[in-house]
Amino acid sequence: MSQEVVAKRYADALFDIGQEKSKLDTFQEEMKTLRKVTLENRSLESVLGHPRIPADRKKELVTSSFKGFSEEVLHTLHLLIDRHRTDIIVPLADRFLEKVHIHQGVQEATVYSVRELTEDEKQRLSRTFAPKVGKDSLIIDNRVDPDLLGGVRIRIGNRIFDGSVRGKLDQMERELLSANNRG
Repeated sequence: MSQEVVAKRYADALFDIGQEKSKLDTFQEEMKTLRKVTLENRSLESVLGHPRIPADRKKELVTSSFKGFSEEVLHTLHLLIDRHRTDIIVPLADRFLEKVHIHQGVQEATVYSVRELTEDEKQRLSRTFAPKVGKDSLIIDNRVDPDLLGGVRIRIGNRIFDGSVRGKLDQMERELLSANNRG
């Protein structure tokens, strides 16, 4: 079975438990942390996947590393260890967070700007662009890109809204080139 299918099943089960026990917010924070730690520490993934390290030692490592995590999330991690599926931790976290965002009516967006945006600017962008993608609000990840010259470029899922000076200059160049090719 593919990694994505298995990750989806675990994420769906954890989401259902979170809803049932009113712990979605807790699980969401824990899954964000788990995802970040796993991506930033590739050695953790190799230790958890190592065939010569006993499952009990791996479980002890997970329990001590993620002290304070909910019993349900730790239990899920222990199941992944027992079933030799620790390779799906990141896809599981991604799928879980995606389900929570859908449930909450939010979506992540990457906003590229020449300078760091203020909270007020982020909120205005969220109010403006969330309805364009059918969401209530956006979780904005602001990235500074001095090549834009001015304005912003927003990526929401697979859609890009380009209001940057660089984007407008590129568009003008394409239009001029196509006009020259026709005439």
